[in-house]
Amino acid sequence: MGSIKDQSMSGFQMPLHYPKYTKNEYQEMPEWMLDRLLAEYGLPAMGDLAHKRNFAMGAFLWPANDISSQYYASKTVDLRKKKYD
Repeated sequence: MGSIKDQSMSGFQMPLHYPKYTKNEYQEMPEWMLDRLLAEYGLPAMGDLAHKRNFAMGAFLWPANDISSQYYASKTVDLRKKKYD
């Protein structure tokens, strides 16, 4: 069995902040920046530039119109309108 340091050096790494780039920013991002972003999260940076962009968008962008987003948006409560007895 390897040391704790050896075990923590493999796989996904969670930086302190989640990337907040838009789809347009990923589509215009230079290759070196994509490589660095993927490496920061311990993700593979293989393939051509188009593949890296698609991979980064799939990993970091959240769909705006998915079913779960619609579900949770419908369950939000506006506390200003709620009356307490």
